[in-house]
Amino acid sequence: MFVQRRVVDACLRHLTPRISHEQSSIIRASVQAQSLRHKSDSKDVSKNTDGKVKGHIIGIDLGTTNSCVAIMEGKTPKVLENAEGMRTTPSVVAFSKDNERLVGMPAKRQAVTNPQNTFYATKRLIGRKFNDDEVKKEMQSVSFKIVRASNGDAWVEANGKTYSPSQIGAFVLMKMKETAENYYGSPVKNAVVTVPAYFNDSQRQATKDAGQIAGLNVLRVVNEPTAAALAYGLEKSNDKIIAVYDLGGGTFDISVLEMQSNVFEVRSTNGDTFLGGEDFDNTLLKHLVAEFKKESGMDITKDPQAMQRLREAAEKAKCELSSAAQTDINLPYLTMDASGPKHMNYKITRAQFENLVAHLIKRTIDPCKKAIKDADVKVQDINDVILVGGMTRMPKVQQTVQELFGKTPNKSVNPDEAVAMGAAIQGGVLGGDVTDLLLLDVTPLSLGIETLGGVFTKLINRNTTIPTKKSQVFSTAADGQTQVEIKVHQGEREMAADNKMLGRFNLVGIPPAPRGVPQIEVTFDIDANGIVHVSARDRGTGKE
Repeated sequence: MFVQRRVVDACLRHLTPRISHEQSSIIRASVQAQSLRHKSDSKDVSKNTDGKVKGHIIGIDLGTTNSCVAIMEGKTPKVLENAEGMRTTPSVVAFSKDNERLVGMPAKRQAVTNPQNTFYATKRLIGRKFNDDEVKKEMQSVSFKIVRASNGDAWVEANGKTYSPSQIGAFVLMKMKETAENYYGSPVKNAVVTVPAYFNDSQRQATKDAGQIAGLNVLRVVNEPTAAALAYGLEKSNDKIIAVYDLGGGTFDISVLEMQSNVFEVRSTNGDTFLGGEDFDNTLLKHLVAEFKKESGMDITKDPQAMQRLREAAEKAKCELSSAAQTDINLPYLTMDASGPKHMNYKITRAQFENLVAHLIKRTIDPCKKAIKDADVKVQDINDVILVGGMTRMPKVQQTVQELFGKTPNKSVNPDEAVAMGAAIQGGVLGGDVTDLLLLDVTPLSLGIETLGGVFTKLINRNTTIPTKKSQVFSTAADGQTQVEIKVHQGEREMAADNKMLGRFNLVGIPPAPRGVPQIEVTFDIDANGIVHVSARDRGTGKE
């Protein structure tokens, strides 16, 4: 009857009014589950009498490819170097044969000799079901095993042990926490963690779970482009409208914001949670595999170590082609057959690479157009376009942005560090160190419930400023109906089944009455993290 806590939380988030009599009961205690969420949100937050959070607050950009941690020194954000002296840390976790856990650069360095037990880009799996199309696609391109968890989620496996993407994310967050603790010389508990703006509720909650597993009190989940806008706009007093084009390792976001005397108001957001540098790498990797087969007659996809070497070479070539017109991929002793060792020596030009990935860059255009339309602004009204994410270093991406917005993009923020800096600034606001700054963000996707005929009835439209609360009254679909199953969905499609189902719960004990008579009030509450809380109440009995 009761599923695990996270599923209960999720279940809270789905509703279906005017539903058929036969629908089965899943969860009775929506209120109980909700209070569970609220309690977990409020624990460990030590506050001053003025309501500000006590102690250090760090800002963490938990990225698909790399992660970054920043703090506030007075009113200035500062990115911290990790133990290896790097300002960003690879979001890579590995388990050696004797089950030692490696995180960051040490994990990335041993990937070639241990590809099956080295996890990378697991952020693309966070909050996703094993059966999702994106997960099936990811299974084709990664060297590690993706498995189905008992609750239907996509998990990963190493040395026979399974881990949730939240756990893998937690290992990376622990490393970021450790970096901050080494800097301060004292324990750090509080953090602001960023997520792609287009992340849905399940993905946001799973990211928050990762923070809790890592021993962090996640004070706020902030959208990445919004955080980057804070880093760009701090100390800037002039009013303007900006767009943040964020093409990272695994996700793409576009947000349009209005800046007015230290008020940052997000007007709209859009994106693609499965589009980023990983796709560029995989496209080049497939091309190199095909070229190698053409040349040597060998299919190296069955050789995990050779594939890992080639994957790393593809990533390196991609980065080099942002500054060079061509690059060489030289991999001696890549593999061997009966006739002896096989080497790879391949030249690729920037033009060839741009041609290979043109379809990926093109996929960013439509979300940009939708965001501009939803923001109710014209392209010429946008004063600045900020580039965020490592992929925006690619000249073809910059050219596309310039053509789309009709202006040269602004490169004043570091694309790898701006998001963490923005998270630190938001931490400064919560801690009281940064004053006179107000951030108004939005929910990226519409929320609603399934109603009669499988129709998706929206209660909160996309791009609504958060936090927000909305109630609507529904009724029964059949005479004598004593329970209503409420299914909560998130998305933009007309039919509920075509949208992401966040969860479901049952309102039971409705007194028998003719259809249409009972009044069932469904309430959606979206908090400042963009996380949804849902409840339903029978107005006649007051039962929730």
